[in-house]
Formats: sequence, C-alpha cells, structure tokens
Amino acid sequence: MEEIFPYQALDVDLYELTMAAGYFHHNYNPTVTFELYVRKLPDTRNYLIAAGIEQAVKYINSLRFSSEEVNYIKSLPVMKDVKPEFFEYLQNYKFSGDIFGLKEGELVFAKEPILQIQASLIEAQILETFLLTTINFQTAVASKASRVVQAAQSDGKDRTILEFGSRRAHGPEAGVLAARAAYIAGCAGTSNVLAGYRYGIPLYGTAAHSWTLAFDSELDAFKKYSEVFPNSSIYLIDTFNTLEGAKRAAQTGYKVFGVRIDSGDLELSSKEVRKILDSNGMNDTIIILSGDLNEYKIENLIDKETPVDSFGVGTQLATSEDAPSLSVVYKLVEVEKNNRHLYRAKICPGKIMYPGKKQIYREVKENNFVKDLIVLNGEKGAQGNKLLIQYVKNGEVIYSFPTLDEIRHYVRKNLQKLPDRFLSLDKKADYKVEFSDKLKTLLSDIETNN
Repeated sequence: MEEIFPYQALDVDLYELTMAAGYFHHNYNPTVTFELYVRKLPDTRNYLIAAGIEQAVKYINSLRFSSEEVNYIKSLPVMKDVKPEFFEYLQNYKFSGDIFGLKEGELVFAKEPILQIQASLIEAQILETFLLTTINFQTAVASKASRVVQAAQSDGKDRTILEFGSRRAHGPEAGVLAARAAYIAGCAGTSNVLAGYRYGIPLYGTAAHSWTLAFDSELDAFKKYSEVFPNSSIYLIDTFNTLEGAKRAAQTGYKVFGVRIDSGDLELSSKEVRKILDSNGMNDTIIILSGDLNEYKIENLIDKETPVDSFGVGTQLATSEDAPSLSVVYKLVEVEKNNRHLYRAKICPGKIMYPGKKQIYREVKENNFVKDLIVLNGEKGAQGNKLLIQYVKNGEVIYSFPTLDEIRHYVRKNLQKLPDRFLSLDKKADYKVEFSDKLKTLLSDIETNN
C-alpha cells in the first residue's frame, strides 16, 4: 500500500518558509548540501539503527504545494510583503536535486550523516522539519526495539518480541511508524492492523480483559473465544487470579495456542502457570508476558530462568521511553558558488560541526566492525566499506528500496559484527568514529577566520 501524506507541504516550521521567501527575494538560490545527523548518542545507547529513510525519500519525491496550501501561506501576516512570484514558485515546487544516505537499518553513531540533501537552497531548506521528525522518531524506536530483542534472547533462546505500543504512541500515525521501526529492528510483529496492511508486518493479538468481563464466567469467555478461533486462541488469564485462570484454560476442551499474563509477579506466575499447563498435557501452549516491560525487566526475567516464549512490549517501545528523542540536526555544510565549493560549519561551543559534504568508511576486521572514518566527499585513500549511497538523482528516485524483511536481515547481520561491549544494556561504550585530517583542517580554517 502506498503511503499518503495529506497536506504534506504544510508540515514545515514557519521559518523554513520565511527563509525560502528571503532567498527568493534576493534571487539567492545556489546549490547547497545539507546533512542530517545525530549530535550525540543518548547515555543509554551505544549505537543507533537508521530508520525512516524510505519515508523521507518518498516524501521529498512527492512533495508538491497545492493551490489551497499556497493560498494559506500567502494569507499569513508575516507573508504580506513577500513578492507574488514567490507563491508562484511554491505552486510549481518539485524537488530536482540529489539525495544520499545510509541504507535503512545501518548502524549509525554520533556525527555520522544519515541523509545528505544536495539541491538548490530553497528546495533543500523547505525539507528540514519533515526529515528531522521522520528520522528522529523511527531511528529512536528501532534502536530501542533492538535492545529489547537483545534482552529477550540474552540466554541464546529465540524468544520473540511483539510490538503492542499503538495505544500509548504519540498519535495514530506514530503508532504505525513505531510498528515499522520495531519490526525492522527485530520484533516479530505488531498488534497494529494498519501497519500490517500498509507494510505487510505480521499481526499478533489476544483479547482484552473486557472480553473476559463481558461473559458470566472466565471459563465461558475462554470457550467462546476458542469457538471462533479454534486454532489460534491465546487466553488472557490474569483478569481475576492468574493461576486459576491457567487451570480454567486447561478445562476448555480446546487446543490452547497460548496464554498471556499481563500483571503481578511475572516470574513466579509464569513458573506456576508452566507447571499447570504441563501437568495438563499442554506442553506446547506458549506463555506470553506483557505489562510495562522494557529491556531491563526482560533481561531480569531471563536471568531468573522464567519460562516464557514471547514478550508483548508496548509503551516503553513505541515511545522509546528512556530516550524519546535524539539530538538530530539538519545543517548546511557546503555552498557551491561560481564553480567553487564553499565549506560551512557552526562553531559555537557544544554544537561544533564539520564542514563539507562527506562520506563514511567502515573498517571491518575478522567480521567485526572496528571503526568509522568520516572524510570529505571525494577524498582518496580511505579504507573500508562506503556507507553513503545515492537514492535520488536530479529529482528522480534511482534506488530500489528493499523489503522490510530484507532490512531486518541487514540489521541482524550488522549487529552480529558489532563487538559485544557495544551490545551491553547497561555499560556505556563509545564506538570509534574519526574525522579525516582534511576535514579537521577545513574546520580549523573556519574557526580561525570567524
């Protein structure tokens, strides 16, 4: 299913439009390069998983200003003195530049470009807000999901994580995109039906406590559910008493695919429920645990040898609760004027950035990532694998996007190459990212001259 971006042209901050109007007024519209990157990793992250790139590229490629949108912008008080020709420009807006970026699912670290936009100044400036929100949110969720999946499989067993966060996400569309990001990072599926429809993500779900409460007894509720879903019933057994719920699950006369426990002492309840199920010949019935879980709680349950086959994780995953936003920025790094490349950099304390359009090389030894080197685009002599690829050329998409399952495989393969110290849930480790001497010299020149 194709994604639709309603009123997409207005999904900007006002200053992008006022700057665009200013550039237009002064007939100043050189070719420039903007780079989108994360300034600093959160304290609880040793790596990030780049996500949302496909949505970003498709947004740029489809971005148009409708007459209704242009008329609204024209009506804003701040625009009353702007030349009429600017609004004609917006009416005819179509991105005609180039887009480079990481592959979706690439492991990324601080200061590494995730996206590069090379286009006319006005075209590139207008894109800022949508790109920041899209990459920020999906990258944050994918990175969180990766940690949760790691925790569930920390003892080597292939337990699954089900993404259950839509109801706590920051809006309906956030729930859909969180499901997408979680899936590419390793979650087995989602409860969000629109995400299943739009992206082909496997769907999972049980029943709520309201199903049980709607009937005269818990046993009756279980039986009626199995009448409709005889081959896939998963009972929520903690409405009244978890252990009694497990016993009633064994009394239905139906094959029970699984039971879910959503409250109480999950470790002790799960161990007792497993005994009840096994004693009734239900050895194949799986146990799903849910209820305000995160990677730390899951790791603790695994360490205590809790019998569990799957975890449903919602709030903490869909909001990336411990790191809900990333320091993602979109910065002008290069201007082309009179056949010259002019390098730009912000040098204020705490926000220093390196100038120039860049490339990233990742060094790999014995199938392990060793370090990344960021160089000025076109520099020779760097060793390793190039990470930035081209998505769009002269306004046309030239890249064939992989399926979500292909991205999942790519993420899994990359995580296997990341040394174990970076996979720790509670110990900070800084992956080595270096800048070339050329970039350091360019930055030093800018600092000297400003």
